[in-house]
Amino acid sequence: MVLEERNAWTGLVVSVIAVTVYVLVLLQLAGGGPLTEVDWLPVMLWTIGLSVAVTIVITIGWGIAVGMKDREGASRSDIRDRDISRMGGRVEHAFLVIAGLGVIALCAMGADLFWIAHTMFAGFAISAVIGGIARVIAYRRGLL
Repeated sequence: MVLEERNAWTGLVVSVIAVTVYVLVLLQLAGGGPLTEVDWLPVMLWTIGLSVAVTIVITIGWGIAVGMKDREGASRSDIRDRDISRMGGRVEHAFLVIAGLGVIALCAMGADLFWIAHTMFAGFAISAVIGGIARVIAYRRGLL
């Protein structure tokens, strides 16, 4: 497994876990009450920060472990890796644009800040998950 594929797997798994934990914590804090009354910002910022940190740590650790077995293969990259990375980036950008348009629409309607922030958060999360899935599928089945 090449570096970029390991990174795709790491990002995908960490994103799914982080979003799941965030939703569960948010629902627990709400305790059956309205979600808009939860102090969500610290939880969201911690979730984002920890998921970035965990992704970095896992990526470095996995890279070191692979590098100990195969120094040359640990960071090898070719044109296929770059093409898959570009394709995954295009998929991610599409979902970020959709989320951005949703945020603009919510702002225009005067929606509560909770819904605006969570629309963008969902856009980032969906973007990361779908982009990761697209990359993993491309590595397993090839680019079409």
